[in-house]
Amino acid sequence: MLFDPVLAFQRLRSCIAPERLAAAALLGVTAGAAVLTSLAKANSQEIGVYSGRHYNTDKALYKQFTQKTGIKVRLLEAKDDALIERIKREGANSPADVLVLADAARLDKAADAGLFRPSRSASLSRDVPANLRDSKGLWFGLTRRVRVVVVNPKAVNPGSIRTYADLANPALKGQLCLRNRKSVYNQSLVADQMILRGDQQAAAWVKAMTTNVTQPYFSSDTPLIRAVANGQCGVGLVNSYYVARMLAGGNGSSDQQLANRVKVLFPNPAHVNITGAGVVKTAKNPEAALKLIEFLASPSGGRGYAEANNEYPLRGFGNNAVLKRLGTFKADGVSAQQMGAKNKAAVALMQSSGWR
Repeated sequence: MLFDPVLAFQRLRSCIAPERLAAAALLGVTAGAAVLTSLAKANSQEIGVYSGRHYNTDKALYKQFTQKTGIKVRLLEAKDDALIERIKREGANSPADVLVLADAARLDKAADAGLFRPSRSASLSRDVPANLRDSKGLWFGLTRRVRVVVVNPKAVNPGSIRTYADLANPALKGQLCLRNRKSVYNQSLVADQMILRGDQQAAAWVKAMTTNVTQPYFSSDTPLIRAVANGQCGVGLVNSYYVARMLAGGNGSSDQQLANRVKVLFPNPAHVNITGAGVVKTAKNPEAALKLIEFLASPSGGRGYAEANNEYPLRGFGNNAVLKRLGTFKADGVSAQQMGAKNKAAVALMQSSGWR
């Protein structure tokens, strides 16, 4: 006799009480609904990102993150300090889940204002070097940049400058151009030197270095590079990505030609700063916010985040063709958290030592 599956099922059903069948059916529906609800929730997750960065390639990375996780990103870009003040004003009603800021001093400022919540993450502990993240997990470095020396070889011998201390050499009198004291990048450099050399030596260095400045102080790095290229200055201090952007043609062919006139030097050891991010204290979706930071700090996501602005990844030197042309550097290893905490003291030292 052949087996009839339909008949077998009917006989089995006749042996089971109707209420048990109903309960089983209800259980199946409930479980299915729970799975669908969970999937819908994951697909509808959304986080607000406040970022001091403003590059179209960042948007492409956020889109890649959404495709990978289903978490949508609402992006607001503005000046770093303006974003800090905005979150303060918004308080518990802030739609920001992640805050991205450039420079250790700004990250420390936001942390001091209580804008971040501590986060624990095995992947961030693995991917972000200890000296490039907050010890309490308030923020994590995402990219690196170096404060480099740009030299006009027709005016200054590049071989005469090997360290930041060499910028105080009296032989550079009238040749040095600097960005003004308000520049957070210079503030962090001075904080870095205070940590490495002590306050007294750092003050003596600033006094001697500023004696070599005869030109008005600049408000931005790009015009300073132009001034060195044009011979208005013989040497200057800038962030690496400014000159890399010019060399890559990001500012147009005219700036590209000017950048090719200067020699880029990495002082040994080099002062390294960061762009970083943290989960906002009032975040509505902190778990998803942390996932984004993990993605941006990962070797794959971080590489794109760094190359977007001609910066260096957290480890190594990356694959940016322009940065490869500039060569490698030896970082001084100073903690970004220490630099940030030293910012106020650095500003006071600069003011008292003649940095305008």
